[in-house]
Amino acid sequence: MAETAAAIPKSAPRARAAGPRLGPAAEVVCIVALALIASAILFSLFLLVIGASPITFFQLVWLGGFGTAFSFQNTLQRAAPLILTGLAFAIPARIGLTMIGAEGALVIGGFASAAIAIPLVTSGAPPVLTLAIMASAAMIAGGLWTALAGWLRHARGVNETISSLLLTYIAIAIMFFFVEGALRDPGSANRPSTLPIGRETMIGDIPGTSVHWGLLVGIALAGALWVLMSRTTFGFAARLTGGNPRAALAQGLPVGTLIVACAAIAGACAGLAGFFEVAAVHGQANAALVAGYGFTGILVAFLARQNPLAVVPVAILFGALAAAGGLVQRRMDLPDASVLVLQGIIFVVLLASETLYGRAKIFRPAEEGR
Repeated sequence: MAETAAAIPKSAPRARAAGPRLGPAAEVVCIVALALIASAILFSLFLLVIGASPITFFQLVWLGGFGTAFSFQNTLQRAAPLILTGLAFAIPARIGLTMIGAEGALVIGGFASAAIAIPLVTSGAPPVLTLAIMASAAMIAGGLWTALAGWLRHARGVNETISSLLLTYIAIAIMFFFVEGALRDPGSANRPSTLPIGRETMIGDIPGTSVHWGLLVGIALAGALWVLMSRTTFGFAARLTGGNPRAALAQGLPVGTLIVACAAIAGACAGLAGFFEVAAVHGQANAALVAGYGFTGILVAFLARQNPLAVVPVAILFGALAAAGGLVQRRMDLPDASVLVLQGIIFVVLLASETLYGRAKIFRPAEEGR
């Protein structure tokens, strides 16, 4: 026994029982939850400074977002475009792009769907055919609009964050140019709008609810994009490109094609959100399309960690905040902007929480041989 013990080198590591370890998914959940709690505390301090009750505020947010069947359906209605715009940020982020142009793609997509509907409705085309063409036009317009930013990034090295933001302003300007000019409905005196598509052409609600079909389309699309980005060679190539573009080029991957494709998918999602805003909510294109859904979608995707499936519950959370804004304003005499302040605090805290990833040992795999 002594000889055997002496034969073992002193430098050999001693095995010891590994302590419990949590995976990266648990790390994401814990840090995001911590960020939300910290945001709630900071916003509560803000409310106390202005003389408002934090308890009352959060009670009203719950009541206005989930407290009744009506409020919950209102939440889901507002969450529908946020799912699509959240996907519009999450998909390019998987390939390493920071695109903030979902608002522009939504506007140009909604405007394209309304513009192409005018001759179709005037000629008496079947509503189903009209809606199919409108949806296709919205997705194509939004996809091409955002793909332009992706192409500029790959071919000319233009920063995609700046180009997508500038394209948003251009898209809004184009819509106003036509809505207030050649395509303006003569009957829209107070709010310039395109001609209405007609009640018979608009998309109805999901049976038994007051929520339009855009919610289910967004959920289905989130599932499909999760499969695309997590279970296909395209998704693997996109993730590899996002992690190390030089390594992807060395492996012979079509980096430029992947960048433009992910940007086009993102724009198509946002354009589809614009279609539903026209075909299910407003019935025409006007300034109501510029509602900030594209920018809120950035926060949704950040909180979801660019996971298409996680985008859905996070979008519902922010839909509840938007739905409760009116109730907070009436009961607490606070402006609707108070909800935007909360969203801004969440965004800043989320950015700060990025420094926490990889620091806690409990979330790292146990080291063998120690």
